[in-house]
Amino acid sequence: MLDYFILCIAAFVAGLIDAVVGGGGLVLVPTLFSVFPNTAPATLLGTNKVASIMGTTASAVNYARTVRIRWSTAAPAAIAALLLSFLGAFTVTHIPTGLIRQSLPFVLVAVGAYTFMKKDFGQHHVPLLSGSKEKWMAVLVGAWAGFYDGVFGPGTGSFLVFAFVRLFGFDFLRASAVSKVVNIATNLAALTWLGYTGHVIWQLGILMAAFNIAGSLFGTKLAIRHGSGFVRRLFLVVISALVLKTGYDAFFR
Repeated sequence: MLDYFILCIAAFVAGLIDAVVGGGGLVLVPTLFSVFPNTAPATLLGTNKVASIMGTTASAVNYARTVRIRWSTAAPAAIAALLLSFLGAFTVTHIPTGLIRQSLPFVLVAVGAYTFMKKDFGQHHVPLLSGSKEKWMAVLVGAWAGFYDGVFGPGTGSFLVFAFVRLFGFDFLRASAVSKVVNIATNLAALTWLGYTGHVIWQLGILMAAFNIAGSLFGTKLAIRHGSGFVRRLFLVVISALVLKTGYDAFFR
């Protein structure tokens, strides 16, 4: 019973963080591995996806009620992410991912440093692209995010937020809203494959999903209430945690 209580709390916190800047997997995935050390990793990841996709969907719906989601960016990015997630999942079974694992902490340091040094980064919503340029850039970003999530995964949501701010000129709040739509697509691809192969504990996933949804709704309200400045600060905290986690996994485990 205590294990399930811990997982429910972790799911709530993961949903809150993920709703604002992405990176909820930093909380829930390690908790699952700690509580069920003898369960196949693929099964734990699949079970996490049940909670994640439901929480992300709730967050996206909540954002859409208050923040104008730019669908001309979100839709092509989500479609590309959905398709490339399957390709990434296929690719990971055929290529070594050691180089990706070792380079990731340095990429995250660069992302964090850039965000920290540019104090006005993501504070103003001034879209830079429109028409075909916007759609094709969205396809490229979505394809990259989907492929990366399928191959490796950590930090996908945070990378998306950064990309929508840096490349599209969104503020952090709207970038977070659009990233949720793309995250739904990548999670759906992963869940479809893992569910098809039997790597999902559905009862546990649905239980965690209820708490993940609650955390997502709370996190969305916080982001909307406190605006892009709050999202930026939490983004830097999550990026710092990702640097530590991915660095440890790559060089010390």
